[in-house]
Amino acid sequence: MNSFQFSFPTTMMNGAGLATKAGAILKPNISGKALIVTDAGLIASGILEAFVKSLKAETIRYEVFSGVEPNPNTGVLDQALHLLKSTGCDAVIGIGGGSSIDVAKGVAAMARNPGNILDYEGIGKLKNPALPLFAIPTTAGTGSECTASTVFTHPETLFKTVIISPFLFPKVAILDPELTVGLPSAITAATGMDALTHAIESYVSKRANPLSQALALQAIRMIAGNLEPAYFVGSDLAAREAMLLASFMAGLAFSQSRLGNVHAMSHTFGGIFNIPHGVANAALLPYVIKFNIPACPDLFRDIAIALGADVSGLTVRAAAEKVVDHVVALNVAIGIPGTIKELGVDLKYMSQMVTDSMRSANVLVNPRLTTAKDIEAIIQASYAGNL
Repeated sequence: MNSFQFSFPTTMMNGAGLATKAGAILKPNISGKALIVTDAGLIASGILEAFVKSLKAETIRYEVFSGVEPNPNTGVLDQALHLLKSTGCDAVIGIGGGSSIDVAKGVAAMARNPGNILDYEGIGKLKNPALPLFAIPTTAGTGSECTASTVFTHPETLFKTVIISPFLFPKVAILDPELTVGLPSAITAATGMDALTHAIESYVSKRANPLSQALALQAIRMIAGNLEPAYFVGSDLAAREAMLLASFMAGLAFSQSRLGNVHAMSHTFGGIFNIPHGVANAALLPYVIKFNIPACPDLFRDIAIALGADVSGLTVRAAAEKVVDHVVALNVAIGIPGTIKELGVDLKYMSQMVTDSMRSANVLVNPRLTTAKDIEAIIQASYAGNL
C-alpha cells in the first residue's frame, strides 16, 4: 500500500428540513454580510424561500447573486466577485447544483487572492485562505459541497480549468433532501450518474486508499438501490436522502483520490459543446470502464457486486465486465443517450478534444495507462456506440 493522507475539514450536517434552520446553523460563522450564490431557476422555483427566511430570522445580512449558469465561465465569476466586493460581503453561501457551489468557491477564493482564477490551475496554487464558505446542494451528484476543487471554463479556449486547493473545502455543508424532491427527472438522472461516475472512478484510481475506497463502494451500493426510485418517484424522500448522502460520500472519496478518463473527457465536452456534465459522464462511463477493466478486473468485480450483479461462478474478468452491462442498463432506464453523438459532440473537434483531455491530471491517475491515441479511440467508440 502506498502512503497516503486523508484530510477533510468540512462539517457536514444531514437531515430533512435543515434548510429551514440554516440561519441558526450558519450564524456563528458569519460576522458580517453573506453573498448567496445561486441560479435564477432556483430563485423562481421558490425552493430557497425557507432558507432565506431562516437567515432573516437570525438577522443575517445577505446579498444574492443569481447569475450562475451551467458550465460557468470566468465572466460569471467576475460578476459575482464584483457584487461581493461592492456590497461588502465577507462570507459566501453556495446553494444549488454543482455550478452554483463552484462559483461560490471561486468567489470566496478570489476575494483574497490576486489575479484571475485561471492563474491557479492545478493543485495547491492558491496563496491565501478563502473567505468563510458554506455549501447547500440542491442536487445529488457533484459532491462539490465536500471537495477541494472548482471548475471554470476559459471563455476563449473553452478549456475547463480545474483548481484544487485545501482552501476550497467549505466550512459547513448542509444536506437537506427536501431541497431535491422537486428536481426534474432529467436532472435527477444526470446528477445521479455524475455521482456514480465519481464513485467508480475514485474506487479504481491509482491514488485510491482504503478509506476513499470504502466511501466509494458504499456510494455505489446506495446509488444502485436509490437512483431509479428517485428518478421514477421523485417524491420518495428516503431515496432522495440516500442519493444526497451517496453523492457526498463519492465527492469525499474523489477529493482524496482524484478521478479518471471519464472526467478528463467530459470536462472537455462541457467546455467545447456546453454539454451538461453529468450527462457527458454517463454517456462516456461504459466505454471508459471497458477500456479500464484489463488494468484492474478485481476492482471492477467489487463494483459489479456493489451494483447488484450476480457474479457467482464467473471468472474475475467476466464478473468485471458485468459493470458495463449494469451501467448501460441504468442509462437506458433513466433516459441517458447511449452515444456522445446524440449529445452533440462533433468529431471535427477531435484534435482539441484529445489535447484538452490529455491536459487533465485525471488521466495520470486513471488505472490504465492512457495515451492520446487511447483517448481518440474511446471518443470514436462512444460516438459510434461500439461497446
